Amino acid sequence: MKAKHIAIAIIALTAVGIGMTVGRRALRLAVAHVEVDRNVYPTRGIDVSAHNGEIDFDRVAADSIRFVYIKASEGGSWRDASFERNYSKATEAGLHVGAYHFFRFDVEGWRQSVNLLRALGDKTLTMPVAIDVEEWGNPAPVSTDHVVDHLRSMIELLRQNGREAVIYTNKNGYYRFIRGRFDDVGLWICSFTTPPMPENRRWTMWQHSHTGIVDGVPGPVDLITFNTPVRGTFDDWISRHPCISSLK
Repeated sequence: MKAKHIAIAIIALTAVGIGMTVGRRALRLAVAHVEVDRNVYPTRGIDVSAHNGEIDFDRVAADSIRFVYIKASEGGSWRDASFERNYSKATEAGLHVGAYHFFRFDVEGWRQSVNLLRALGDKTLTMPVAIDVEEWGNPAPVSTDHVVDHLRSMIELLRQNGREAVIYTNKNGYYRFIRGRFDDVGLWICSFTTPPMPENRRWTMWQHSHTGIVDGVPGPVDLITFNTPVRGTFDDWISRHPCISSLK
């Protein structure tokens, strides 16, 4: 009987050990944060929307943040309620400012371009506009070709109106929609691995955290870094993307 009890105890302890290992691995996967080497990637940025609350951008700028992407619009008609305020305050604080649009799979690309362009109006941006392309938050039964066609039409209409774009996406979105199709468009990749991409894609920005802490932002915020080793210094890159203050 003692041998039987010992065997049961060993099996139970083994099961507990396996469960703890699996749990630790799952926890690591669930932590949406990667520390980056600031000697390699010295330029820090954030992206924000209305859900971040009221932001003190002067304090943000004082916390070594160089740029901010602000949500402007989504789909064919939705606008972020805090865009106007966030844009004004971030600009006044001396930050480099870009705007982003959440791309809806079930809305025509031209209609989404019109919505974003109207949201921007004649505002000056010192960074390209970003189009957020991801499966999360979008309807599932939409073909890849459908999404690609509408995304391409949105980018083209933005260009025709003087607004260059970068594409924000995660790895799933990159491999499904972007790779081999939009190589002439800058890539802003969301990834929680180092390096952020398993292949040599010339990404421009890397969102490496959903849980960053930045002075002036009430709560966790998305952290972004600029790809200095590939794109050169942030200031040089900005100088090659002149401000666009109005529609053509």
